Amino acid sequence: MTDAPHRRVRPAGPLARTAARVKRLPLWSLIVAGVLLGGVAGGAYGVLKTPQYSATSYVIAVPDEKSDPSAALGFAQAYGRVATQIAVLGDAQKQAGVPVKKLQSSVQAQTSPDAPMVAVSATSAKPREAAAMANAVARALTADANHTQASTRVKLLQFSRAMKPTAPSSASPQVTALVGASAGGLLGGLVMLVRPRRERTETNATVPGPAAAADLHGNV
Repeated sequence: MTDAPHRRVRPAGPLARTAARVKRLPLWSLIVAGVLLGGVAGGAYGVLKTPQYSATSYVIAVPDEKSDPSAALGFAQAYGRVATQIAVLGDAQKQAGVPVKKLQSSVQAQTSPDAPMVAVSATSAKPREAAAMANAVARALTADANHTQASTRVKLLQFSRAMKPTAPSSASPQVTALVGASAGGLLGGLVMLVRPRRERTETNATVPGPAAAADLHGNV
């Protein structure tokens, strides 16, 4: 009988060795890697993203002598809904110096259930432009509302004009890095949970008992 030729075992490549090393790492290393990668990505996003500035102008609804004071609150809610409509933004675009589409995407209006007041907020990458847009929309809303003052018996006044913001309203790089690290750690934990567990395969050698060994010796 001739012995079977021995097969030469090729050494594993660098990718295979790296994969083997990764598999030997503890599971908690996935969370650490996720936190580090998420923090770096979040910090880079905060640095590269253009900061945004917000400015807010307030207008207040004032009832006249012949009107019910509670009516001002209802009209303030109505004015808050029409503050971002084309009719108002079309009048405000000239004062703001920006097109209507810019106002539609940058201006928001909020009302209070307790006070007859409308807050007109604008966001822009330029602080001066944010204040100009908020003030322009507030003035246009006030002018349109006062055209119907004779029938509504409620006058709209600009309570506070928007000022040029001195600090951005968008998240700082530190905050985005913290959010990214939290998200990365969460993803790493999820990967650790869904990762299949290693199954140890143990080969148990079967040793014949004394009786079986004697039978085999007799047959030989």
